[in-house]
Amino acid sequence: MLLLLTLAGCGGSQNTLNPHSHPAADIANLFWVMMAVSFGGLALITGLLVFAWVRRGRRGFGADPDDPHPGERPSWFVVVGMGVVFPLMVVIALFVVGNGVIISSTQAPAASSTAMTVDAIGHQWYWAFRYPGTKAVTAGELHIPVRTRVNLVATTADVIHSFWVPELNRKVDTIPGRQNRILLYANTPGVFRGQCAEYCGLQHAHMGMLVIVQSKAQFRTWLAKQSAPAAAPTTALARHGEQIFLDGPCASCHAIRGTSARGFVGPDLTHLASRTTLAGLTIPNRADYLARWIVDSQHFKPGNQMPDFNLSQRQVHALVAYLEGLK
Repeated sequence: MLLLLTLAGCGGSQNTLNPHSHPAADIANLFWVMMAVSFGGLALITGLLVFAWVRRGRRGFGADPDDPHPGERPSWFVVVGMGVVFPLMVVIALFVVGNGVIISSTQAPAASSTAMTVDAIGHQWYWAFRYPGTKAVTAGELHIPVRTRVNLVATTADVIHSFWVPELNRKVDTIPGRQNRILLYANTPGVFRGQCAEYCGLQHAHMGMLVIVQSKAQFRTWLAKQSAPAAAPTTALARHGEQIFLDGPCASCHAIRGTSARGFVGPDLTHLASRTTLAGLTIPNRADYLARWIVDSQHFKPGNQMPDFNLSQRQVHALVAYLEGLK
């Protein structure tokens, strides 16, 4: 049973030992060095214990010849050298490498050292992403161009969160009233899963995000489309759904650019239909799941701030038709 519990942590897409960026590779290399040093230290201590057991009852190095119990006192070389000096040298070396070399390769100290900036805002319980200089706003899914130094600025709208995409870089906390930065970089295109790594409330475990790395041309196209206002509804049912959204409580919590909806409590829904997931990667972005989320969001994510509005089935159907057209 213990082996099964241990193996339960293996696999998945959040693998710190499968780096896809230079900062993540530095972190993974440091891990392997620390493992090698740890196993080396274990082997050394084990060897000394075996050596001491074999030589039990004999005089140790530097032992007093008049000592009636020569085998009970270890030499000063073993005690001071192996017990104090060697561990201290290892810890100091790891500290220097980790805080002098690794930190400098993982952080983005200034916007001038990067090609672009992205703001990551933690909410209970989802991630919002803004692209300064544009009107693009996303939730749950961050797009960046491949082989591009991105200055990620982490902040929070409520409590402390922690932005972490293991295959791209280290963790960075979001602290109220502060801005923390890391370098976000990817060697190859792909989709990399991230997670809030700081306990932040009931749905902390369901506060995931995706980093979607695209070619530079694909990213420019995506960013231009995301910067545009929401598409106008094209069917009578969708237009009815838009009216329900704007006249009801939805618009007081959510924003849809190009409309009168200016809410900021929940995620920006301007291009909702272009996302692959909903509710912080909790459910897929499909019409059936979206309808169930509108009717009873607490079923999927208990404690979230979206209440039940007691909408009729016809109203829900119209709302889904409208939201599904926001691409």
